[in-house]
Amino acid sequence: MPDSFMAVNIPGMLSRGANNVVIALSEDEVGKLFVPEDQEGLNEEVLKMTFANQVNDLVVHFRRVEAAPDQTTQMLVMERLYPLDFRAYEISRRILWFDVFEHELRQLHRAGFVHRDLVRMAKRPGMVYDNILLTQQGLRLIDVGISRLQQGVGKRFFDRMVEKEWEEMEQFKGFFLNR
Repeated sequence: MPDSFMAVNIPGMLSRGANNVVIALSEDEVGKLFVPEDQEGLNEEVLKMTFANQVNDLVVHFRRVEAAPDQTTQMLVMERLYPLDFRAYEISRRILWFDVFEHELRQLHRAGFVHRDLVRMAKRPGMVYDNILLTQQGLRLIDVGISRLQQGVGKRFFDRMVEKEWEEMEQFKGFFLNR
């Protein structure tokens, strides 16, 4: 990762993950910066995000790939989401949002997409449910970096990943509905 990614104050920075930085581009778009050595990672994310976007609206929408503002790397341009604090809403409304989320996740699984990062691993930076955001449109998923398509891993391995994801969904359900 270039030293510029490690800087504390990147103009427009919204968040930093293990391998990438996300910057604000406008009120409607963000850019996920990729180092030049990770062109394959960028291409894989575009493929997986495009696949998921064709199934439903659960995963943040891919817009395009373009040069980053500093012209030294490429970025994946996506819709900009504005997270809400779920604790401001009644349990009955949260149940409805969760039911829709669960239904849309099942659709993705049936189509051959598994997110794999609903619950962050303990050693990774960030909060445990950082990749699940409540927005005006309901619950949404971001960061498809470690997601998998069934066509790339085979049915048996894919099914095991889906099973683990449902275990993570149960954990998230308890968090989302009982706080």
